[in-house]
Amino acid sequence: MSTLNEYLIQKKAAGAALREKAAQDPKPNVLKAQARAAGRSGIREIRIRDFQIISDSPENFAGYNLGPSSPELQLGVLSSCITHIALIQASERGVTLESLEVEVTGEQHPLAGKPGYEDVPIYPHNIQYKLYITSNESPETIAALHEAIERVCPIYNLLKNPQEIQGEVVHKTVQVVQEA
Repeated sequence: MSTLNEYLIQKKAAGAALREKAAQDPKPNVLKAQARAAGRSGIREIRIRDFQIISDSPENFAGYNLGPSSPELQLGVLSSCITHIALIQASERGVTLESLEVEVTGEQHPLAGKPGYEDVPIYPHNIQYKLYITSNESPETIAALHEAIERVCPIYNLLKNPQEIQGEVVHKTVQVVQEA
């Protein structure tokens, strides 16, 4: 049976190298994502670095069910980030892990914000996660690992302590050419 313990050794070395590089050049990483709505289908093509992710709506909301919706992606991003930070923290602390899985759930009401549902949030809410860890470590060690994960997980903390977002619209007009 394959476990995560060999990977955690690699993760610890990679983390040390990244921290060393950051200490020598301490500037923030600039993150970027773009999305474009595809014609006819409305699917959202998300581009991040050299990767493309498709986001779509279920068929009951004029989608083709070709990918997860944006709220589902957000919950997936949270589960991925908690998983990644758990691996980092386990590697730094020398915590052994046989397996690791994170399940995130949330609610989003289709009538949120509409008459009679004004007090229901339009965004995913009642978000919960379960961290499934298989390890021979003590309960105290796992509890300390859990505390460290929540303290440093960027997406967990972003959702708990939202940031102000600044938006801008760049409006282009279409020139209609009339035939004579």
